[in-house]
Amino acid sequence: MHVKILDDSVVSRAKARGLDVLVYAPHFVRLPDIRARAERFSDDDLLVVPAREVFTGSWKDRKHLLAVGLDDPVPDFITLDGALDEFERQGAATLVPHPELLTVSLTLDDIAQYRDDIDAVETYNAKAFSRHNRRGREIARETGLPGFASSYAHLRGSIGEAWTEFDGDIDSEAALVEALRDGTDRRVMRRSGLSHTIRGAVEFAHLGYENSWGKLDRLLLSGMEPTHPNHIAYDGKFDDVSVY
Repeated sequence: MHVKILDDSVVSRAKARGLDVLVYAPHFVRLPDIRARAERFSDDDLLVVPAREVFTGSWKDRKHLLAVGLDDPVPDFITLDGALDEFERQGAATLVPHPELLTVSLTLDDIAQYRDDIDAVETYNAKAFSRHNRRGREIARETGLPGFASSYAHLRGSIGEAWTEFDGDIDSEAALVEALRDGTDRRVMRRSGLSHTIRGAVEFAHLGYENSWGKLDRLLLSGMEPTHPNHIAYDGKFDDVSVY
């Protein structure tokens, strides 16, 4: 939990690293397309679970939430309250990725305020610096929420750099959602050494591309990203909680 890319190379690397499950949550891709691709690359040796990392709030004040177990599509750029209400309505597990990282994350105050609506906080992200991961652990302790680890892989080489080990088998999407929502015992695991550090640094540098002005212009000026709340696919369902 969680990766942004999915192809044959990703699957091969995941299996070589001994992973059983990948949570696939690419940016700006609608849930039906995520689910179809996840099914395509799942087999008896590797379960790929579809998920959405939803950007709540505006682009300048966005706070990411990771939802696992959605049945219906949820757009980006809706209010935090609106996203949490929709995740709960669908019975999804609600996770906080990279807390307090840059300007794209929930803060301690946010997490404390919505403590009862959140199922876990990321306590190790292979893309983040040591101080960010230390802060994630502090937030988990202060709020009493379970932790989880993530490669947050946007690049193939990061697959398997960090993972979460649950007590018990996770053999379906429903089983993963149940484990997350029930607070099943787990261990946060990661690789170490120079190679791990370099891969994390390369992933962090990739943020520059993700947040380029070109991408910002394409999103806000066209208004036609597949996960924009004004997209025709949502049929006005989220107009009351849209921030655009």
